[in-house]
Amino acid sequence: MSVTTNLLSGSEEILKAKDFATDQEVRWCPGCGDYSILKQVQTVIADLGLKREEVAIISGIGCSSRFPYYMETYGMHSIHGRATAVASGLRIANPNLNVWVVTGDGDGLSIGGNHLLHILRRNFDLSILLFNNQIYGLTKGQYSPTSEQHKVTKSTPMGSIDYPINPIAFAMGANATFIARSMDRDPKHLQEMVKRCHLHKGAAFLEIYQNCNIFNDGAFEIFTDGATKKESTLFMEHDKPLIFGAQNQKGIILDGYTPKVVNLDNGQYSQNDLWIHNEHDLVKAQILSRFFDLPQDFTEAAEFLPRPFGVFYVEPNRPTYEELLHYQIQQAVEAKGTGNLDQLIAGSVTWEHE
Repeated sequence: MSVTTNLLSGSEEILKAKDFATDQEVRWCPGCGDYSILKQVQTVIADLGLKREEVAIISGIGCSSRFPYYMETYGMHSIHGRATAVASGLRIANPNLNVWVVTGDGDGLSIGGNHLLHILRRNFDLSILLFNNQIYGLTKGQYSPTSEQHKVTKSTPMGSIDYPINPIAFAMGANATFIARSMDRDPKHLQEMVKRCHLHKGAAFLEIYQNCNIFNDGAFEIFTDGATKKESTLFMEHDKPLIFGAQNQKGIILDGYTPKVVNLDNGQYSQNDLWIHNEHDLVKAQILSRFFDLPQDFTEAAEFLPRPFGVFYVEPNRPTYEELLHYQIQQAVEAKGTGNLDQLIAGSVTWEHE
């Protein structure tokens, strides 16, 4: 529950999720997964006790990038792929703001891929929500950087020949200090992951599977439908064994560095034999990020690797970019004084006309 001070009356106003909703008409297609994500973010921000003026939402271009219009906070609908650049400057200029970057698989991983890489490796203290629907929705259904190979779209009528980007592996390669995955159709889990992003000090990256019911409907149905969800998803919890299945009858073991699915019902393996998830284990997080090759008909496969959801990796104690920058400035001032801008521009060597 959130509390903010009313400066006129001196009273305290209790904010709820609806208080973070604007008067703007939400203009996404009916049934779009973005509605759920918006609701969960509004709920979490209220539950965290944040004030409207403490939050800034920065977006790029795409369906997801309408987000700032619908959040009663500070916000900016910026330019294609550059939301991370704008957010970086904002974090440096005002370290007291809670900055959230909202982007999509096209905006963040195509034209914005370079910017996303650098904001992660620099470890700015902000949260990045990447909506992944494996399609370009705003521009009417072209394949995106995360679309599966052989995807038939308006821009790939014979099927895409590109190999898709794995957003989690991308974030791992960029040295992000918080990496997680959730989905639009699991509100409770999504709220938990959004909250974890905020509580992390550093660059938090959350991939959210988001259904585009117009141009790529059902892309993640195997992970969200009640009939298949438990057999195809692996919800990771720190210090707990990797278990999944309709009756939690399956688990993951490591054979050297090779993950394998085992059955717990036949008596050959027990929970004590299973891989225990550790959010701080970089090597195991790298392996988990590659649990990606799911058969088209997983019911026919005896041992497939389920898709992991939850926190893959956390490095809690790495200094943020802003901290290092402000410390460096402080050191420079202590060593050389506050400086003089006119002298700096003029330089140490000048030319005079005789």
